[in-house]
Amino acid sequence: MDDQLAVDAVDVVKAFGSIRAVDEITIKVAPGEVYGVLGPNGAGKTTFLRMLLGLIRPDSGTVRVFGRTWAHDGIATLDGVAGFIESPAFYPYLTGRQNLEGLGLLDGGARSGRLDEILEVVDLAGRADDRVRGYSYGMRQRLGVAASLIREPRLLVLDEPANGLDPAGIRDMRALVKRLADSGLTVLLSSHHMDEVEEICDNVTIMRRGEVAFHGAIAELRAQAPDPGYALATTDDARALAVAGRLPAVTATRAPDSGLTVTGPEDAVSSYVADLVRDGIRLRAFTPTRTPLEQLFFMLTDTGVRNEEVA
Repeated sequence: MDDQLAVDAVDVVKAFGSIRAVDEITIKVAPGEVYGVLGPNGAGKTTFLRMLLGLIRPDSGTVRVFGRTWAHDGIATLDGVAGFIESPAFYPYLTGRQNLEGLGLLDGGARSGRLDEILEVVDLAGRADDRVRGYSYGMRQRLGVAASLIREPRLLVLDEPANGLDPAGIRDMRALVKRLADSGLTVLLSSHHMDEVEEICDNVTIMRRGEVAFHGAIAELRAQAPDPGYALATTDDARALAVAGRLPAVTATRAPDSGLTVTGPEDAVSSYVADLVRDGIRLRAFTPTRTPLEQLFFMLTDTGVRNEEVA
């Protein structure tokens, strides 16, 4: 039943002047799943999430949240929903716990012990009584997730939660989302990095200039991905090209700067490397380039759209 969906957006359109930021988007998120909305900056991801949370209204189409709509149910549409758009903000002179206490009061109060629970979940229990001005950017992002969890939501909406984080922060945020998903919470998140969502999302919608470039399961996306690519440097690139010519499944070309670019199924590339060694050609470098899913993501979204064109 559609009214059982956590999110049921059908043919949603939002234009700003002559620019269609969201162009007939349909997204359906089942309870309990982790759903990713991907696309480069300017694809319309944040605009869609703003409509979902009632910050702006669609020009046409319908957005239902657990069967409720803004037109019919008003603010009750957000019952059981929490999250943040762009980066969460806090009072820097207050502690993390004090910020959460204040937000809890504004939202009707948190049940006894709830703040301690969520501080443990987001790995901030040890820093809860430090002032937020001393928090790293990653800690502030996790505090934003903690603030969203105060109301014990059924649906958590996160807009680019790992944006601006260093590799360790991205790892921590990914682990946090996994823990929340394992608890049965429905998570809808946006990102412009394929690797950020590949391991945690069940289904994805990839947006390009306000439109859907792909919609489906991560497994289906992997099946469409091209062969992996590698950058090679050898002691004799000319002979290495000749060796590749003997293997139909491998494609080798000269790289623009130096060395070779090789693509093909992993087994075929492994055989190619073994043949190079047997022919006395030594490898000086063997580096994976973009992962297959990253390559497919760029193929699906590369339209030359300027970041500032669409919110």
